[in-house]
Amino acid sequence: MRQVLVYITLGTVLSGQQTPPPQSSTSSSSKETIAKPKTEKQKKRDEAKLKKELETPYKRWLNEEVGYIISDEERKVFKTLQTDDERQTFIENFWLRRDPTPDTEENEYREEHYRRIAYANDRFASGIPGWKTDRGRIYIEYGPPDEIDSHPSGGTYERPYEEGGGSTSTYPFEQWRYRYIEGIGTNIILEFVDTTMSGEYRLTMDPSEKDALLYVPGAGLTMAEQMGLSDKTARFTRTDGTHLGTGSMPLPESMNEFTRIEQYAKIFNPPAIKYKDLEAVVTSSIKYNLLPLKVLVDYIPLTGASVLTSITIQFDTKDMQFKDKDNSSTATINIYGRMSTMSRRPLAPFEDLVSVTQPTEMQQNPHQIYQKILPLQPGRYRLNIVAQDVVGGNKGTYETAIDVPRMDEDTLTASSLILADKLEKVPTKSIGTGMFVLGGSKVRPKLGLTDPLVPTFSRAEKLGIYIEFYNFETDDTNHKPDGAIDYEIVKLGAGPNDPVQKVYEYTEAVKDMQGAASRVVAEHLLPLGELETGQYKLTIKATDKLRSPVQTVTRTASFTVN
Repeated sequence: MRQVLVYITLGTVLSGQQTPPPQSSTSSSSKETIAKPKTEKQKKRDEAKLKKELETPYKRWLNEEVGYIISDEERKVFKTLQTDDERQTFIENFWLRRDPTPDTEENEYREEHYRRIAYANDRFASGIPGWKTDRGRIYIEYGPPDEIDSHPSGGTYERPYEEGGGSTSTYPFEQWRYRYIEGIGTNIILEFVDTTMSGEYRLTMDPSEKDALLYVPGAGLTMAEQMGLSDKTARFTRTDGTHLGTGSMPLPESMNEFTRIEQYAKIFNPPAIKYKDLEAVVTSSIKYNLLPLKVLVDYIPLTGASVLTSITIQFDTKDMQFKDKDNSSTATINIYGRMSTMSRRPLAPFEDLVSVTQPTEMQQNPHQIYQKILPLQPGRYRLNIVAQDVVGGNKGTYETAIDVPRMDEDTLTASSLILADKLEKVPTKSIGTGMFVLGGSKVRPKLGLTDPLVPTFSRAEKLGIYIEFYNFETDDTNHKPDGAIDYEIVKLGAGPNDPVQKVYEYTEAVKDMQGAASRVVAEHLLPLGELETGQYKLTIKATDKLRSPVQTVTRTASFTVN
């Protein structure tokens, strides 16, 4: 029989009339579509859509690639980043702080992480990617187990003593044993059960979950149930989160309810980062300012290839937390610092502890100061510092780029100009050793209240001046230099158009100063009692008269008197 398909429209059925044929697209009555410009609302919607599409790779990195190993704090910070440059920097730091050998180009941790993801996808996929499964997650976080007891088909199973003994039939399951997991413990046994027979094994806290006869009356009985010491229905009245048929038999510590819950909670936490806490803060992009710190860096050349880099750190006592004991108060701060290349390859880490103890009722010193001196080659470096208050737990971080200057041995040059609140000679046995010691002098820099480079002195204090000059030319006859050091202090005007006022001027001959021509040390203590309150500028100029043409080098520093 020949079939004919007839298509009618709803309008034809309702009206009983035939629908007129559609007009040809070439009909003179057809209208052209005119494109309308997008409204501002449509533009913003398209921009938001595009932004969302561009963010997708970073969201996938956060949720898929490192979702199991990123800490909650890192995740929170990553979500606050606004630009792709910030996200890319975060990702670089994220891997760097987990690199077991940060001084090499390879990052073994990152390479092993992605290898584990590939392995999980290959071995544990079950309708969902392998990395999403419980076995995949544990493998990615902790690597391959030391032992695996696999029962891929389930079947007959002789229970161990702690599970009640007796014989039963099980679903497919696996037991993974780790000899040690940092932060969790030793002899960690994890059990995965495939109750759906679909290949998706789920991590369980209940060893009886693999029992396929659990809900079958009279089947798969435990030893206690076979002996009449317990009834199978008692399994479902237990309060420890399991359906074990052990009766009144005591369970080992590993089967304790709270032990299992604690292990289950810890196993899903991100694995511990290898670096120490303060070192990890240095190499991450997470910054803290609960313990503010001021940092001053000075440079004292030793040779053409080595420069003493003086790092002075100051804390305000009001930001520190003291612990009272036996009529005395103690505050302690842990300091971790690292000098690294601009590509963040670590070079010179340092770690120290600052402790302040004083009678509880005594007025506290408003500032606490610490110094570390490192010999570095000339070049550009990155300095990172993190400090933690031991009592209160507050942290403070600091990061900056520094340029260690190169000393040209054929040119008159100078060290940093250091303004100090303490300047004194040290015993012979202490020369060159200890905090704030430069050569034979103890020079404690004074840092500013707001700007570390502009220290504030009271009129009752003395202004300590320390600077070193290098490479004066010597006379061929007496082998002595011929030059001068000029000192000038001017009081700056309150406004940009106010004139400066010279308040101090002094010149000394280089031949009368301490040191040889290759290294001349200038150090002075100037009383400030006659100066008015205000801001001042100190200028020191060294002149070498034996060079042709005459060479000069100048250093300046600002300070405030109140």
